[in-house]
Amino acid sequence: MAGKIVYIAGQVALDRSGNLVGKDDFSAQVQQVFENLKAAVEAAGGDFNSVIKLNYYCAESVDPTQIPLTREVRDKYVNTASPPASTFVVVKRLVRPDYLVEVEATAVVKK
Repeated sequence: MAGKIVYIAGQVALDRSGNLVGKDDFSAQVQQVFENLKAAVEAAGGDFNSVIKLNYYCAESVDPTQIPLTREVRDKYVNTASPPASTFVVVKRLVRPDYLVEVEATAVVKK
């Protein structure tokens, strides 16, 4: 795939005004994170088909039974027949205690 490589910094569940979306609600936070990723990749001239890698960082406070919700949300955005490579890591906590998940992306955007 030819194009420019775009690295999208870790996105958390903040809306455009900087307000946390989904305090204590993992699913709502994942949804907001993917909306933020979508906006970032579009700002770089691509779309979710441009995303080749996702790195997930999940706070250990999240109930492990909630983690499959990540794929449910992701599948609304990516090509499920050929999804991006991904890594999912559980961490002690994120930079702010209210953040439950952070996701960074790598995309290749056609020039």
